[in-house]
Amino acid sequence: MSAEGQARSHWFDDEAGPVVRPYAMTRGRTTSAAQHRLDLIAVVVADARADDPAEDSTLSPEHVDIVERCRDTPQSVAELAAELDLPIGVVRVLVGDLVAEQLVHVNRPVPPAELVDESILRDVINGLRAL
Repeated sequence: MSAEGQARSHWFDDEAGPVVRPYAMTRGRTTSAAQHRLDLIAVVVADARADDPAEDSTLSPEHVDIVERCRDTPQSVAELAAELDLPIGVVRVLVGDLVAEQLVHVNRPVPPAELVDESILRDVINGLRAL
């Protein structure tokens, strides 16, 4: 097989067509400014200002897909990665871009350490009943 044929087979899948590497989608970036907030269960919500992201020529098709998927139903980072068939790291960078552009916002889950313990609530209820 010629060098050109080997290169073509490396970048082309007969069934899938051209293969785009994840680093091409993120322009080689592995982090974004907002990535520290993006754990797997963080919920991504499309901003009301994101009317038609497809008209924004600065957004990639993956960016547009994320905004469109989150418009009607907020989605977790893990759900987006599964639905878009992209690695989590790529989705985090793309969502970070969208946060910076104010097209989406992220609702972080409450850390377990900040959740109220059920036994404390029971003690409060019992104390109120005792009054």
